[in-house]
Amino acid sequence: MLVVSKKKSSTFTGDVLVVPVVQADDCLATLDPLFQDILERPVKNNDFSGKEGDTCLVYPDNGLSCTRLLFVGLGEDIHERESFRLCGGVVAQNIRKLKGETVGVVLDSFGDVLADAAEAFAEGLLLGGYSFDRYKKPKDDGPVPVKKVTFFAGSDAGVVRKSVKRAEVAAEIGAVARNMANEPGNFWTAAEFASFARNLSGQNVKTTILAKKKCQNLKMGGLLAVNQGSAHDPAVVIVEYRCKKKKAPTILLVGKGLTFDSGGISLKPGAGMEDMKYDMCGGAAVMAAMQGVVMEQPAQVNVIGIVPATDNMPSGSAVKPGDVITCYNGKTVEVINTDAEGRLILADALAYGVDKYKPDAVIDLATLTGAVIVGLGHHNTGLLANDDALAERVTEAGAKCGEPTWRLPLGKEYTKQLKSKVADLRNIGGKGGGTITAAAFLEEFVGETPWVHLDIAGTAWGFTEKSYIPKGPSGTGARTLLELIRSWK
Repeated sequence: MLVVSKKKSSTFTGDVLVVPVVQADDCLATLDPLFQDILERPVKNNDFSGKEGDTCLVYPDNGLSCTRLLFVGLGEDIHERESFRLCGGVVAQNIRKLKGETVGVVLDSFGDVLADAAEAFAEGLLLGGYSFDRYKKPKDDGPVPVKKVTFFAGSDAGVVRKSVKRAEVAAEIGAVARNMANEPGNFWTAAEFASFARNLSGQNVKTTILAKKKCQNLKMGGLLAVNQGSAHDPAVVIVEYRCKKKKAPTILLVGKGLTFDSGGISLKPGAGMEDMKYDMCGGAAVMAAMQGVVMEQPAQVNVIGIVPATDNMPSGSAVKPGDVITCYNGKTVEVINTDAEGRLILADALAYGVDKYKPDAVIDLATLTGAVIVGLGHHNTGLLANDDALAERVTEAGAKCGEPTWRLPLGKEYTKQLKSKVADLRNIGGKGGGTITAAAFLEEFVGETPWVHLDIAGTAWGFTEKSYIPKGPSGTGARTLLELIRSWK
């Protein structure tokens, strides 16, 4: 439970009182005299500098009622939201070690950056406390969950209260996306995506599940081809949110829901194949973002979330290299490699979504190519787009959330790499520019609609090590989408 208080932080009687500190010439520029006096000795003895991530634990003996006092360094630039988010993550890690159940945070000294500081710090604190223990036997000496966090904001409590509420929603959907990705492939199938969507209840919300028979009727050849070798039926999971405003713009979100990817007949190497349960992280981000939309009920925009869901397995009935399939929009595709399956299921979902909902903008997310990791490592999401203004919006939203993107080019020269002798397209464009040709393939299914493609193969798991991001799934994309929707004008 997160609480915002107008009281003085010195009255806090809980387990740990947290004081974020800005690194300045005297290191104590933003602290009140009480904290300055307590920290004077650690600073003098070089035990604390205020650098980003630096911590100092003190057991106060006068002037304070808390059990412990934790100073945490913010670094020099308090105008960066990420500094506060990282600070919150560091606090979460330390609280876990200290097993503190009640935590206080001093935020009443950050002036004109207070709103951003509170939101980002709370996000980092909540995201940094994440763990996935569903399939582990509980330990007697395991982590103690934090029961209550009190933010001390003085006369600015109203501002901080709004910021903390935003942070709670963003952190919750980030955790939801991580939970989905952490689920093993035998427990998270297309049916689980459908079940999650059905449970999204709220005003102005409609859920539709296109089952296998409906997909056949709609001639979604891409999704059906990938599903041919599976023992589980596919599904196209759709959540619609409609605001009450007439003639509001519509944003279409599409996420790759490949619940396990063996590569199909073009079988992947065995080493590391267990990580292919993460191939649905794009779909997880979209469904998590839709949960945020349902919770916040934005007044100015309609949002449609679509997840084409299946696994990709080898069997006697699986699609084969050299097969030709027909997608929803009538384009034929020669399947050169069955491990380039994500673009096939996205092609149907994108074409269907654009055709049915006539959106003003489309954003798709997918763990689509290993090539994006070669090019950008695990530090930036690859962004490709047919519209500069939309690309800038998504980039700004990602930067604000600590989920940076890097734009790559598109053009006819890349689309030429997809030419087939027997079909309209082939599903791979060769070794050169693999991330770009994958996006060029998707571009064939969005028409003239403004569109952004986010290749999250490098950031969906193994993301840059940060205090608020665990090893494994990062939940990347969900908070960026929510921020994009929040700021849509």
